[in-house]
Amino acid sequence: MNVVIWARVSSREQREGYSIDAQLRAMRDRAQREDWKVLREFAVAESAKRGAERIAFNEMMDWVRRNAKKEKIGGILSHKLDRVCRNIRDAVRLQELDDTIGVKLLFVDNEFGPGAAGALSFNVMAAVAQYYSDNLRSEVLKGKNEKILQGWLPCGAPYGYMNCDDHDEPIKPDPEQSKVVIRIFELYAKGTWTFNMIADRIFQEGLVYRPSMPKLSRTAISYIVNNRFYLGEINWHRQTFPGKHRPLITHRLFQACQEALAGKNRRTRDTITSPLAGGLFRCSHCGHGITAELIRRRLRRGGVREHLYYRCANNNPGADHPKVRWRAEDIEGAVYKDLAAMKLNPEEAAWFRQTLAQAFSDVAQTQERRRQALLKRRGELTGAKDRLLSAFLNGAVEEVTFQTKNLELKAQLGEVEEALHRCNDVDIAGGDKSLALFDWSQQAAEVWEGSNADQKREILVGISLNRMLSDATICVQKRKPFDLLIERPSVTANRGDWI
Repeated sequence: MNVVIWARVSSREQREGYSIDAQLRAMRDRAQREDWKVLREFAVAESAKRGAERIAFNEMMDWVRRNAKKEKIGGILSHKLDRVCRNIRDAVRLQELDDTIGVKLLFVDNEFGPGAAGALSFNVMAAVAQYYSDNLRSEVLKGKNEKILQGWLPCGAPYGYMNCDDHDEPIKPDPEQSKVVIRIFELYAKGTWTFNMIADRIFQEGLVYRPSMPKLSRTAISYIVNNRFYLGEINWHRQTFPGKHRPLITHRLFQACQEALAGKNRRTRDTITSPLAGGLFRCSHCGHGITAELIRRRLRRGGVREHLYYRCANNNPGADHPKVRWRAEDIEGAVYKDLAAMKLNPEEAAWFRQTLAQAFSDVAQTQERRRQALLKRRGELTGAKDRLLSAFLNGAVEEVTFQTKNLELKAQLGEVEEALHRCNDVDIAGGDKSLALFDWSQQAAEVWEGSNADQKREILVGISLNRMLSDATICVQKRKPFDLLIERPSVTANRGDWI
């Protein structure tokens, strides 16, 4: 009798030493003992992709159907039933081969007798195989979901990270690839770099994407700048979970890249000369990005005069959409005026700076006094615990009283330690940073006027959350604390000056 051999093994079974070769050897021995002629062998090792097994199984079924009569195929030889079918549907297809073209199922370990009893045994074993497959899938998904809830990606780490055997940190930043990822975000956040420009720059800086592909592709860069995994988050089945892996970038840097992405579809050829284009501003009427438009006019006496305009990038506006189009000089002047609005008059600025410095000085002094008081209290509690222990050892205090008092002192000592930890967390240098930020805000308009294109974009992104442009007005929503300077501090002379 002529037979066809089918062998299959899962990835987990391969790791346990149950190989394809072992199955093939057993089936060839059975065929030799029974004097069966093997026409062809089909073998598949299950990968992570379920489709690989289906393709090989369907190829075997089609080949048997086409050649059953010509090659006089009498059976399909497999090691066990669960090697050739893992669900009821496959079992029905194999039974149809026996009913229609007379190709039987043959096994090394399982044999089913004729008649109703054999058919019942076959169906029961097929149902068990189906249950095993479904249960295995359920357990795998349960394990993956549990790993997600624990804060770890249950599959291969993305570019920039590497999987390792460390139980406490199974995913770590790759020393070399992480540099490439960070550099991509830094360049793209500027808003003036295209994917091709970034790929060229990183290649020139000697950073290699992969050994097989040294230079980055546009697709790879797009995948990286859109992936929230580098923030410390995990996207899994359209849900976002907090991850425990170390983030490579900050939320601010990622958001800057998303703002740049939002305006890329209407990018001009040279946004470096148009710093307010590329998604930095959006139309207040339709939400589209504001793009730059360079108009060249020939002069009568020769030469060309260039005019830069900023307009709404919506090419199909509605009937009620006004014409949003600004000259570059006008919009930059409006930004300058908006930044200048943060500047206080000299008297107010001096008062505000002095009050701010005094407030932080008071906070620092208060925190130091509280810290000293807590240190003193910690010493008192530690001394009380030592005295209590000595009294207990000398027999002056009963065990029940000792345990009760000791627990009370331990709880109070824990509260003191926690309060001390909070005191140490206070940034004493925050006052200097705040004063430096205030000083910068008082000259922000002048800094803007003397900055280049990249610096102007960084200034606007740094001080504002949203930037909208209408047909007549510009609206820049400030970040804190710049919004307070626009509103102006309130000064009263009633019980001293206060903000």
